[in-house]
Amino acid sequence: MYNKLQYISQGETIEKQLYNIHQALDAGCDWVQMRFKNQTEKDTFALAEAVKFLCEEYLANFIVNDNLYLAQQVAADGVHLGLSDMKIDEARAILGTTKIIGGTANTFEDIENHVKNGCDYIGLGPFRFTETKEKLSPILGLSGYYEIVQKMKTNKIQIPVYAIGGITLKDINPIMETGIHGIAVSGMITISDQKEKLIQQLNEKLYANVIV
Repeated sequence: MYNKLQYISQGETIEKQLYNIHQALDAGCDWVQMRFKNQTEKDTFALAEAVKFLCEEYLANFIVNDNLYLAQQVAADGVHLGLSDMKIDEARAILGTTKIIGGTANTFEDIENHVKNGCDYIGLGPFRFTETKEKLSPILGLSGYYEIVQKMKTNKIQIPVYAIGGITLKDINPIMETGIHGIAVSGMITISDQKEKLIQQLNEKLYANVIV
């Protein structure tokens, strides 16, 4: 089963991105989604190569945001596709069955389509308003998550679903009570000056009810 905590990278430059990713890995995060928007192809490739090396060193999963061909070029573990990116089934046809494909969703119908097309996990959001993402979909909140998870159960749909969007530490318990698999966070880890302590706290809450 996939890790319950995903770190989505932040940083305007290669240096800032690498610093933030290295810090998150060093603090115990073992799933990195590299998100480096509106950059040159050369810089994005250079960053991806460096992140791939870092993730291998820390035995962490490395997912590339949006860019399937880049994920393929650097032999990343997979790709995460937004609602306006390449279709999941097209990506699956290109990447084959061994790579991870994640998909963004805002509704139960989005999840239904992603599962049908061969998606491996869902990033469901936003939980609340976040400045990390432009063109935000409708806010879901706890009631939105609960409603969607119940529909998934009714329709016997099983896939790891990650809450995303403006999540804080105190949100974790109520979010997990909705039946969500885990969380994907960006700013919370990036801006923390006690990353190791934070990731430990996050994992304690995320895995609190898991029977080993």
